[in-house]
Amino acid sequence: MLLNHKNRKNEKGFAIALALLMLVAMSLMGASLMLIAASDHKKNGNQNIKQQAFYAAETGITEAKKWLSSQSSLTAGSDPNNQLTFCKTSLFPELSNAKSIKDYIEKKDLSELIAGESKLSDYSYEYFITYTPDADGNTQNAITSTVSGATGGDISQGTSYKNTGTSTSTYYNIYSCGCDANKNSCNSDSNLITALQSTITLTN
Repeated sequence: MLLNHKNRKNEKGFAIALALLMLVAMSLMGASLMLIAASDHKKNGNQNIKQQAFYAAETGITEAKKWLSSQSSLTAGSDPNNQLTFCKTSLFPELSNAKSIKDYIEKKDLSELIAGESKLSDYSYEYFITYTPDADGNTQNAITSTVSGATGGDISQGTSYKNTGTSTSTYYNIYSCGCDANKNSCNSDSNLITALQSTITLTN
C-alpha cells in the first residue's frame, strides 16, 4: 500500500509540471500570434501609404498632361529646384541640367481635387515639366521630329485624291512626385516620396 501512495505523489508532481509546461507553451504561441498580427497590420498600413503616394504621383502626371494640352507656346525656363519643395531633380538620374517649362510648377493636396475627402489632405503631389532631356541630361532645347502623313480628299479628284502634309512633334517629360504628407509639410528626409516620369509628344 505504501508503494501505491508514493506513485500517486509522483503522478501529482508530473501533472503540475506538465500543466506549467503547457501554460508556457500556450503563452509563447499567443505572444507569437500577436507579434505576427501586429507585423501584418503594420505592413498593410505601410503598403496603403505607398499606394496612396503612388496615386498622388499619378494624379500629378494627369494634371500635367491637361496643362500641357491647353498651352499654345512653351519655352524652357530656369532650374525647377528653386521652386520645388520635395520633387527634386535629384530623384531623376537622367537629369543633369534641368530647365522647367515656363518655370511652371504645380503642387496640390489631393483634397484640393476631390471635394469632401478630408483624409486626402495627408497626400500631395508636385510636378514639373521639361523638354525631353538629350543624351547628356540637358533640357534647354526642344527635341523635335517631323512627321509626314496623308490626309484624305474628295475621291472625285481622280488619282490625286489624297494630299500629303507634314507636322512637327515636340517631346516633353513630366516629372511628378507623390508624398504621404500635405504639400506644405512634405520633407524628403522624413516622408515617403514616390517619383514617376512620363514622356509626352505634342504635335503642331
